[in-house]
Amino acid sequence: MSLDRGVGDGRGDVGAGGDVADPAPRVIHTGQALVDVVLEVPGLPRRGGNVVAHGCARHAGGAVTILLAAARSGARCVHAGAHGTGPHGDMVRSALADDGVELASPPVLDQDTGSCLVLLEPGGERTFVTTHEAEREISVASLDAAHPRPGDLVCVSGYSLHGRTREPLLTWLAGLPEGVVVVLDPGDALEGLPAELVTQVLARTSVWTSNLDEASALTGASGMADAADAVRALLPAGAVTIVRDGPAGCAVSVCDAGATVLAGFPERAVDTNGAGDTHTGVLVAERARGTGWVEACRRANAAAAVKVTRRGPTTAPGHAEIDAYLARQVSG
Repeated sequence: MSLDRGVGDGRGDVGAGGDVADPAPRVIHTGQALVDVVLEVPGLPRRGGNVVAHGCARHAGGAVTILLAAARSGARCVHAGAHGTGPHGDMVRSALADDGVELASPPVLDQDTGSCLVLLEPGGERTFVTTHEAEREISVASLDAAHPRPGDLVCVSGYSLHGRTREPLLTWLAGLPEGVVVVLDPGDALEGLPAELVTQVLARTSVWTSNLDEASALTGASGMADAADAVRALLPAGAVTIVRDGPAGCAVSVCDAGATVLAGFPERAVDTNGAGDTHTGVLVAERARGTGWVEACRRANAAAAVKVTRRGPTTAPGHAEIDAYLARQVSG
C-alpha cells in the first residue's frame, strides 16, 4: 500500500448493488489500556524520602488516550488489547464506550486492569511506575477478533514488545493481511531489546511516530528532520516517519526529498500527560479520513497544544475544536 496519500476518504463507496464497497479504514489499537493514578507533587522525593501530593486523580489512560483522540476526530476505533473485570477495567470500558470505541474481546476473568502511577511536577514533567495485570493477557486469537482488513491503521506500542505480550503480538503482526497499515509508537521501550528483534519490528512498520529522544536513541541523529529521515531509512520502502519535539512541533518524512517540519503551537502547559498520545490519535484519525501527511501533522500539533492546557490524559479536543483552534491561530 502506498502511504503518500490518504488511506481512505472516511465514507466508503457504494457499489451497484447498494452495498458499501470500500468501508472507511478503522483505527485498531493493540496496546495496553491502563488506569493512570496521577499525583501532583512539588518535585520528586530523594530516594527513601517523602513528598506531599497536592492532589490525586484517576483517569483511563495508555491506549485509551490514543483511541479517544482518534474517535473525537471522527475515526471508527477498536481496542484489540485486553481489559480486566475489576474497577479499573470498568473505568477503561466506560471511557471507551463514552466515545463509541469498540472492544474486540470480552474482559479477562479474575484479573483487573493494571495501573500507572504518574508523579506530575509543576512544569508538566512526569515520572511513571506501571503494573502489569489483565491488559497483558492477549493472544493471537484475541487480537484477531478485531478482524483487521486492508486500509485499517493498526497501532502498536513499543511496550508490548516486553513481557508476555511480545510473542502473540509478533505472531499476529506477521500474519496481517497485505495493506494493513502498522503504526509503531515505540516509546522508550526499544532500548535494551535485542537488535534482531528491533529489526524484525521495523520491517513490519508502515508508520513510525515518536518523540525526538526516542528517534535519536535509535539512530543517533539530532534534530527532528534529521531524525525523521534517519528512522525512515530503517523502515520498508514507502514507510513514513513522524518525529515530535513538544511545542516545537514535528517533522514528517515521506520521501527522499527530505523531512517537512511543521511548527508547533506553544501553550502554557498544565499537564503534558497524554500529549504525545493525543498527537498520534489525531494523526491516525486524519489519515483514516484521507488527509495528507502534512495537514494531518499540523492538526495533530494543534490537538497536542490544546491538550496540554487541560488536566488529565484523555482530554483531547474534538475535530471541530481543532478547526476552531487553527482558525484562531490564523486570525490572531
